[in-house]
Amino acid sequence: MATHVKIMGILTALPGRAEELQALLLDTQAASRAEPGNLRWDIWRDQAKLDRFVLDELYASQDDVAAHLGTQHFKNYVVKVKDLAERTPLILNPVNVS
Repeated sequence: MATHVKIMGILTALPGRAEELQALLLDTQAASRAEPGNLRWDIWRDQAKLDRFVLDELYASQDDVAAHLGTQHFKNYVVKVKDLAERTPLILNPVNVS
């Protein structure tokens, strides 16, 4: 049985680039949500530090994560985000999720 996979991405915009980063995330959101194995793709903005964003992604399986990483919209995101933010991706497996 496939196990869901969660990806949390913590992105801190480079100085003066927060709005560009937000636009890139919004541009990526619709295509990511449309992927067959995507169960969630939400963008959160830190209330205390407005240049920090958190991506909350959930995929039905590891195969769906691999498919996501191969999409053109993800590849475009990777090329652009490196000039906009420092990022920390976390790829997580459930331990005790209900």
